[in-house]
Amino acid sequence: MPGSASERPVNLKAQLRRTERRRKLEAAALVAPLFVFLAVFFLAPIGLMLVRSVDNSELPSVMPDTAAALRAWDGAGLPPEEAFAAFARELAAGQRDRSLSGVAKRLTYEIPNMRSVLFATARGLPDTPDGTWRQTLTARNPAWGEPETWAVMRRAAAPVTPYYLLAAVDREIDASGSVVRVSADRAIYVDIFARTFWIAAVVTAWCLALGYPLAYKLASLPPRVSNLLMILVLLPFWTSILVRTGAWVVLLQREGPINEALQWIGLIGEPIQLVYNRVGVYVAMVHILLPFMVLPLYSVMRGISPVYVRAATSLGATPFTAFRRVYLPQTVPGVGAGCLLVFILGVGYYITPALVGGAGDQMVSYFVAFFTNQTINWGMAAALGSVLLMATLLLYWVYARLVGVDRMRMG
Repeated sequence: MPGSASERPVNLKAQLRRTERRRKLEAAALVAPLFVFLAVFFLAPIGLMLVRSVDNSELPSVMPDTAAALRAWDGAGLPPEEAFAAFARELAAGQRDRSLSGVAKRLTYEIPNMRSVLFATARGLPDTPDGTWRQTLTARNPAWGEPETWAVMRRAAAPVTPYYLLAAVDREIDASGSVVRVSADRAIYVDIFARTFWIAAVVTAWCLALGYPLAYKLASLPPRVSNLLMILVLLPFWTSILVRTGAWVVLLQREGPINEALQWIGLIGEPIQLVYNRVGVYVAMVHILLPFMVLPLYSVMRGISPVYVRAATSLGATPFTAFRRVYLPQTVPGVGAGCLLVFILGVGYYITPALVGGAGDQMVSYFVAFFTNQTINWGMAAALGSVLLMATLLLYWVYARLVGVDRMRMG
């Protein structure tokens, strides 16, 4: 039976609430896979990389008592006898169960010969000391009697360390605990970052110089023609980057068709070196990244009405003035989005500089791959990646301040 008149509004409100709640649950269910995908495949790897860049668990996981004793030590002079005793006991245990490799690897980052010192000390270490453990260890190797060795051990005993992040910007902590520049023969990463940003900036500038008139022409053509020509812009997306890079190696080599064409038209007398140097890197990267500049520009230019420029010229402005003061400012969101996209992709490039560039043209990503695949120094690889991530976020912040994220047009 139908309810009374006073109950109907209550039932209607409850039904509306249930309907609204069901719609919210349906909307949440639709976007949940996207959030899960981003959390698992985007946020989690970045978080793991940031943790790896400060992780210092090699020594504490193998020598927990030694790490605790060193953390309680004030760092002045040599550690107390309890730390020597814990170190000797856990050093012998690590030699028996073959778990010293991680500790030796971590200590070798700061003292090059520590691996041989550690294993030579552990080999045949007695169960009881000859006098004190400090005297016993120092007698087996004088390095254990030096405060600098134990200062490094104390830094390695901390659960987290700034060592990798400092090394990524050519800094280190000296014996007094101050952050100082590393020696000139070890200072390489600041130059590598500068080289990476410079190459990405030059490639971005060339993509803008080539992509702007191309996008302008495409946007001014009838849609039927511009859509057909846009296929030529999108064609590189359908080809593997490795294939495109290999093609440029063939084209740019000394006996390649480009050198032969330049000789045939008389511009050069003999073949010039166009590959395995910076020129080859620029050419190949501009070709690969040019579509990422054209698409945002085309998207913005397509929405600009030609009425504004015609109105400016009808009021007496020259074509260049009308373009500079009317058309160009309206394309700033596309210019910003294209430059941001190309620059961010450029600083993380690996395959093209590795195959087309020379030894002095390798970018940060090459060294990230080197530490990941060859030396298995994940801390250093994560630190270089973290610095690159911070630089990218800083660039994005500058773009948001100057142009505004809400004005970004990607395509």
